[in-house]
Amino acid sequence: MTYRVCFVCTGNICRSPMAESVFRARVAEAGLEDRVEVDSAGTGGWHEGDPADPRTVSVLEEHGYDGEHVARQFQPSWFARLDLVIALDSGHLKALRRLAPTEEDALKVRLLRSYDPAAGDDLDVPDPYYGHRDGFEECLDMVEVASTGLLAAVQERLEGRAA
Repeated sequence: MTYRVCFVCTGNICRSPMAESVFRARVAEAGLEDRVEVDSAGTGGWHEGDPADPRTVSVLEEHGYDGEHVARQFQPSWFARLDLVIALDSGHLKALRRLAPTEEDALKVRLLRSYDPAAGDDLDVPDPYYGHRDGFEECLDMVEVASTGLLAAVQERLEGRAA
């Protein structure tokens, strides 16, 4: 059985494609690519069909990650097939929980930085879109740290499923 994770930000061109790429690499490193499916989307469709922001692509590629991506909008019907919906900030968390068809689906939505024990109360990954390249580097740092904790949680879920 495949475990499905979808990362969601605003337009699906900065934070969520970055998180998707990093987490897909973590899943591959753990040898779980046949058991975990990784995806991303945006709460809005403004950039649907566009590639990731060029700054996202360059930061990802400079750090050894895949930068290929096509933006799309999250659809409420996806909740039925997803195990975990990862929001990049509290605004996305609220929007996704409002979209959730059931209470069970709403419980699938979590903040990415909630998987980073050092994050404290600041669980938002700031949107780097309107800033400079250093904001994209900062975003990548946050995503990488949280992805380690997220992978551990997914592995725990997979082990629980096998039991």
